[in-house]
Amino acid sequence: MSRLQIGEAEINFALSGPEDAPVLVLAHPLGADLSVWSEVSARLAESFQILAFDCRGHGGSFKPAGPYTLDDLGGDLLALLDSLAIARAHFCGLSMGGLLGQWFLTHAPQRLEKLVLANTAAHLPDAAAWNGRIAAVAEGGVKALRPAILPRWLSEAFRSAHTEVAAKISDLLDACDAGGYAGCCAALRDADFRQTLPTAAKKDILVIVGEADGSTPPPMGEELASLAGAQLARLKAAHLSCVEDADGFAALLRNFL
Repeated sequence: MSRLQIGEAEINFALSGPEDAPVLVLAHPLGADLSVWSEVSARLAESFQILAFDCRGHGGSFKPAGPYTLDDLGGDLLALLDSLAIARAHFCGLSMGGLLGQWFLTHAPQRLEKLVLANTAAHLPDAAAWNGRIAAVAEGGVKALRPAILPRWLSEAFRSAHTEVAAKISDLLDACDAGGYAGCCAALRDADFRQTLPTAAKKDILVIVGEADGSTPPPMGEELASLAGAQLARLKAAHLSCVEDADGFAALLRNFL
């Protein structure tokens, strides 16, 4: 992994793969970091130059005082791409990363090749729930939310069969910076692409839903695909589908991209 200082922002990222291959950007969900992409990246390593990064407030990236907006998160990504001299890239984002992908589509379509939106939605209701989550994190840290989040992220069957993987994901949540998490909660609370997607730049888009996803259930992904004029694919997985079914997820990306 590497860190780039871009103005006041320090962004942690990993860039790997053949230098002459197409670039694929991977954006992680709220409360995680770039490590959730490790298994998918390994399966695509020969076909793409893969750029995974930690969103502000997460992992090894900078953690300014919040609240944040998607303009903040998107600006960080564009600054990273500029610093790495990446003019255009494929983009795959999961959950929060998927909202960032929609921002990318509507604000910088000229930098985008194909777009994959996984386990996400055009809008994440409701504001009161997000405000409640921000208050809970301020009081008890992200660790206080783990008992509610983990069963939505990974199915019970997967957690039972892959205890070490589940423990690593649990540790990710416990280690997540409370201020950074709350700052990104505000960005997601205020995001709404339902009106902009139908008129956004025309791109090849794939929406992936997890059939056991308790955070962004399949109807949310189905609505997103309809609004964006996208293809729709399903995985037998919970919210963190890139971890629960890395083989299936990587195969979808390879076939689509």
